[in-house]
Amino acid sequence: MANTETDLQLTRWRKSSYSNGSGGECVEVAANAPGGIVPVRDTKSAPTGPVLTFPATQWAHFIEALHNGYMNA
Repeated sequence: MANTETDLQLTRWRKSSYSNGSGGECVEVAANAPGGIVPVRDTKSAPTGPVLTFPATQWAHFIEALHNGYMNA
């Protein structure tokens, strides 16, 4: 069962390298979140907007699939 009460106050967010800084479609990911999760949020709604959380192992599989070209936009 997923933890819905994760404290993300001290997480270090980083913006996607694909973000262009013009207020478009930007995603931020926090790599140091507690509990083995990877939080993801929309830059436009940060810091008070919704956050999606993924198990770190599943996030790693997702990133690997992107790098290997299995998910084309």
